Amino acid sequence: MTPVIILTTVGSSFDLQQLAMDLVEQRLAACVNVIPRIHSVYRWQGKIEREDEQLLLIKTVDERVPALKKALLALHPYEVPEFVVIEPREVAEPYRAWLVAAVERE
Repeated sequence: MTPVIILTTVGSSFDLQQLAMDLVEQRLAACVNVIPRIHSVYRWQGKIEREDEQLLLIKTVDERVPALKKALLALHPYEVPEFVVIEPREVAEPYRAWLVAAVERE
């Protein structure tokens, strides 16, 4: 199993607590970090938009990505949700072992 990090953003008013809990409880993610205050500038439907958002850093393994993507997109409030998978070049072995154990099915 290869550790990966999923990036997604949601609006600043979206309540992330249940979403984060669901992903961890279902063992789709070992950890969900919420960075509460980011400011995004992006092009949407031909206009440049500015929006306060929250960034989620979701730690999981490559084998769980399809199920995590399905669950996340089902709950995501955006019409076109960000879903970016990053594979770290290096992960400390004790952290890797914890992450894999946290998402393994019982």
